[in-house]
Amino acid sequence: MSLPPGLRGRDIVCVGFADWDAELWTNQHHLMARLAVENRILFIESLGLRRPQLAGRDITRILRRLRKGLAGPRRSPEGLHVLSPLVIPLHSNAFVRKLNARLLPALVRRAARRLGFERPILWGYVPQAESLIEALDPSLVIYHCVDDVSAHERIDTASFRAAEERFAGRADLVMASAPELLRRMRELSQNVLYAPNVADTELFASALEPGGSGDAQMAALPAPRLAFTGAISAIKLDVELLKALARAHPEWSLALVGPVGLGDPHTDVSALAAEPNVHLLGTRGYEQLPGVLREADAGLIPYARNELTDSIFPMKVYEYLAAGLPVVATELPALSEVEEVRTAPDATGFIALLEQELAGDSEERRLTRSRAAQEHSWSARLLEISTAIEAL
Repeated sequence: MSLPPGLRGRDIVCVGFADWDAELWTNQHHLMARLAVENRILFIESLGLRRPQLAGRDITRILRRLRKGLAGPRRSPEGLHVLSPLVIPLHSNAFVRKLNARLLPALVRRAARRLGFERPILWGYVPQAESLIEALDPSLVIYHCVDDVSAHERIDTASFRAAEERFAGRADLVMASAPELLRRMRELSQNVLYAPNVADTELFASALEPGGSGDAQMAALPAPRLAFTGAISAIKLDVELLKALARAHPEWSLALVGPVGLGDPHTDVSALAAEPNVHLLGTRGYEQLPGVLREADAGLIPYARNELTDSIFPMKVYEYLAAGLPVVATELPALSEVEEVRTAPDATGFIALLEQELAGDSEERRLTRSRAAQEHSWSARLLEISTAIEAL
């Protein structure tokens, strides 16, 4: 894939909100992996914005971070340089914030100098990237807001929002991925690009190619098969809706594909696992997801409604549609203008829409959905971003 002119031959320091080898790739991974083809990227892994807990997943992550942080920058298989900064994950403490504001710039400046970066683009997915502006003297500052991080549990909302206001105000370009984020960013910046999440539409359209192989576990389930792919997290998923769906149609197979508890280590899936037609199939690699969707009859986005999900545009929207699936979701604000997605306010409406979509689906309708989704590719998004950068 050839990149547009505004995004070629650049040095980019990207401050992410996840580790590069995260179980699930998000916007930051997809964009930076593509940009690394024709640019030099230094990816700064998560700064540990959530207050850590002495729970299994957090302890494992802390130990892994210590090991990686002591090793210095490393090269990823995608060609990026990845830095795991040793910062203190207690951002609600004023003293710790001041200490991190000294530690992070020193670590990143040293890594950037070793790589020969001069006046790179500073691309922040979290506003704590503001501490790098003076250290890097960037040629361009971008704030890419793809999630309401401040709405997550164990995030210090006040300090995060204060940092966001400062960083967005200093950024040359701000991007927002959902209508609620767009509204908030327009209060902080004069130059905001609405950029909803998109998909590797070519990869997911392969689910419709004749003769391809599907996921064996999915294929073994009784049809019709309803698929959800992504983090199985109590803060996002409407567990009661899924239980109602499973009980209303015991002949349907509900397949949940993804890691349990990612982003919410206290997630309890016992109530779902107790339903005989709900199947927790575990995590799949990104390249394997089209095989999962090839065997599905519909794609589900059964999110709970809360402050966090009201600011989400799920990446799976255009993945499902590129694979040709009918998509039924709860009434997330970000999906109100996506014509191909059917939304319902409650379990009764959700079930009724699924009944309609399953009864009326056809090969022709699947091809139509997939073709429409092709406009929402990473290539198209990169062209939009490049155009916005060139306009500066």
